[in-house]
Amino acid sequence: MKRLMTALTGLALVASLAGCKVGPNYKRPIVDTPASYRGGLAPDITATPTTTPLGAQKWDTVFTDPILQALIAEALKNNYDVKIAADRVLEQQAQVGITRAGEYPTLSAGASYDAIGLPSSLLNGLNNNSSSNNGSSNSNSNTSSRYYSGGFTASVAWNLDFWGMYRRQTEAARANLRATEWAQQTTYSSLVESIATDYYQLRTLDSQLEITKQTLKARQDSLKLTQTLEQGGNTSLVDVRQAEQLLYTAQSQIPDLERQIEQMENNINLLLGRSPGPIARGQSINELTHPVDVPVGLPSDLLERRPDIRRAEQLLVEANANIGVAKAQFFPALSITGSGGTSSSQLKGLVDSKNAYYYAIGSLSQPIFDAGKIRNNYRQAQAEHKELLDTYQQTIAGALRDVSNALSAYSRTREYREQQELLVASATDASKLSRIRYNGGATSYLEVLTDDTNLYTAQLNLQTAQQQEALSLVQLYNALGGGW
Repeated sequence: MKRLMTALTGLALVASLAGCKVGPNYKRPIVDTPASYRGGLAPDITATPTTTPLGAQKWDTVFTDPILQALIAEALKNNYDVKIAADRVLEQQAQVGITRAGEYPTLSAGASYDAIGLPSSLLNGLNNNSSSNNGSSNSNSNTSSRYYSGGFTASVAWNLDFWGMYRRQTEAARANLRATEWAQQTTYSSLVESIATDYYQLRTLDSQLEITKQTLKARQDSLKLTQTLEQGGNTSLVDVRQAEQLLYTAQSQIPDLERQIEQMENNINLLLGRSPGPIARGQSINELTHPVDVPVGLPSDLLERRPDIRRAEQLLVEANANIGVAKAQFFPALSITGSGGTSSSQLKGLVDSKNAYYYAIGSLSQPIFDAGKIRNNYRQAQAEHKELLDTYQQTIAGALRDVSNALSAYSRTREYREQQELLVASATDASKLSRIRYNGGATSYLEVLTDDTNLYTAQLNLQTAQQQEALSLVQLYNALGGGW
């Protein structure tokens, strides 16, 4: 038995060491990235090494609202997508172990025990026949006999990886594991973006609701004044109806905004892994401050920072390894099987080398005709590699577009918000002047209605502009690969 295992192991090691891995070894494709982003908001960070690019900063340094930080931390712990992504990583880790097992031999062992007892009647009959033939009798006619035998067996089977097919399969499985891990990081990054986006939208709705309630109070006072003037004969019923229009417009907005707030809270709770309910509030949308210059780093950094790019590359590595798997099937398959053991009717005989037995078989098989199955399998592996190479390059191009779009949005929304602030200031003055003119009898209530409507619309639009500016920073952070 020992000689069998020594012979098999030595032969297998020699074959494995002499073997090779057919198929191409992976090399990262050359990607032509631009020297800088379109619409960059800060000088090249290579000139200031102490500056950390936005994408490399932790999310709790980018989003400074303590309530938002708590929500993101809770989501990263309890979100269902995060848990599912973690489960997929565990699944793929086990798959790597399953695939890697193909590189090694399988060894099995067993034991046997047999016992035979002959009945006394059969023994007596055999003894009587013997006595009659020999003219003698057996005095031990009531005895019986039992026969025992036992043994140990072991067998080994090994498909030698002479052409590296199993090693390439393991290489592909490990690449798929890394791709799954990068998909997990993508989930983290997307979750941080989703929580921040929904939170800023919620705070915008809160501000719009507060503005609407303040507007409603002002319009209620205006309606009372108009009704008093109409009763005194100083204005017409038309003015009263126009004042009512303003009032009812504001009143109709409140339940709709409350509906949107509750639904947004429910969306956030789902991301947190909670049941529907209220969400804590922190800074208002008006209190947010954003940097003017944002260090974005170099476009080549995206190849390392963006988890979706890293995932696409690992899928390309997997496809590259699968070419080697497919190519190895053109070559002969080598395998070794062996079995050995020992058997004896006595316990001490089980360890006696005289009772040992073994045999070993080596086999080689070469595909001759399979109607083109192996060749087409190889072609398919090459085509999949080409597809994933194009996907990898497309992912990089999409990442560059995302960053450029986010940079443009961040700078343009700032300008838009600044103009909206000027518009609100102007509309506020116009509304005050029109009310003074109306109270002095210098104009009709139509002017008040128009200016008041313009002010309300401008105030809501300013909140939306502030939201867009905040969301553009979130999108830029995610586009640069931040959040994981």
